[in-house]
Amino acid sequence: MQYLPSQDPVVARIIRQEESRIENTLDLIAAENHAPRSIFEAQGSIFSTKAAEGYPGSRFHAGCGFADELEILAIARAKRLFGAEHANLQPHSGVAANLAVYFSVLEVGDRILTMKLSDGGHLSHGHPSSITSKCFHFKHYGLNLETERIDYDEIGELAHSFKPRMIVAGASSYPRLIDYEKMAEIARSISAYFMVDMAHIAGLVAAGVIPSPVSHADFVTFTTYKTLNGGRGGVILCRQEHAQKISKTIFPGAQGTPSLNLVAAKAVCFKLALEPEFKERQKKTLENAAAFAAGFEKKGYRIVTGGTDNHLVLVDLRSKALTGDVAEKALESVGIIVNRNVIPGDPQRPDITSGIRVGSPAITTRGMAAQEVAQIVDLMDIAMLNNKNHDVLEQVSQQVADLCRKFPVYKTYTDS
Repeated sequence: MQYLPSQDPVVARIIRQEESRIENTLDLIAAENHAPRSIFEAQGSIFSTKAAEGYPGSRFHAGCGFADELEILAIARAKRLFGAEHANLQPHSGVAANLAVYFSVLEVGDRILTMKLSDGGHLSHGHPSSITSKCFHFKHYGLNLETERIDYDEIGELAHSFKPRMIVAGASSYPRLIDYEKMAEIARSISAYFMVDMAHIAGLVAAGVIPSPVSHADFVTFTTYKTLNGGRGGVILCRQEHAQKISKTIFPGAQGTPSLNLVAAKAVCFKLALEPEFKERQKKTLENAAAFAAGFEKKGYRIVTGGTDNHLVLVDLRSKALTGDVAEKALESVGIIVNRNVIPGDPQRPDITSGIRVGSPAITTRGMAAQEVAQIVDLMDIAMLNNKNHDVLEQVSQQVADLCRKFPVYKTYTDS
């Protein structure tokens, strides 16, 4: 930091403390990752203050030549990375992207079929607390409680009885692959649009280590800061036939000027994702997630669905007489950051839960592999089972700190 310490030392201090927290804790939040410095430079660039309402070649402000060049470049990279016909990079977030898709082809009150939040869906897929539920009529499909997998027969039955105008696939805590081809077939059978929210798995899809929904869906939305290793922001991919409606819904429909600094960061993110190193890291992300599942299972924890196909693992804590709330707090006290998470058929309240969600992206970005995952599982098990023993927790905390020092997120944090 060059100017901030003198102009606002309080904010500078808070930023330094957050930097220190990141370096000295193990981030197992499935929705987080560590972005490279180049992303931060793009996000903090001069484009932060440029007003550029509209799209390349059709702006409502002057002086947009370089803004146009930037956005055209970022769009081209996104289309190449995902094999998409059209890409809109202006949504400020994943939720904004989802809302834009809904409003681009649906009318208020139209029906949408989505996954239950309690079975792994997302708030923006019609949860009662979300504004989406006030605009559209949602019905939710869930999991087969025996297999804990998506029940495609149920989706087909609901689709034909409910007759939604849109079916949405995608989840925030579902550890298995989704059969996009099957869901697209169901959507076509009732002449419904098919949208996929791949916010969590976009990096895995970009690297080609799991199947892509792009060829099957009318619309695909995602964020760039999770498995993609970028900064915050939303993206919409769609068929060319929907491009104009999406564009008009974003601007002037829902947003004003785009955050061009975030578009710059997205451009950098997509370039890095096109490089061979990115694919190797995504492969290791899958390997580490599988190692987490195997490690917890070996210690007697039940793994929801029996394993994982992506970057996250859902751990059922009931066999250890633990709740997600207790586990989350104990782990944070020793420097391991996870989130409590409901599991299918969870008897606990959403703020308590019977499970935790464990993600592998951030530790993989730090360079950790199966050996370190086994060590982390050991430390997590000890901390959770000894959540009231301060001496034990202090010992675990020291081992976590040692591991963090061995695998720094960034080489150094400096003020220059």
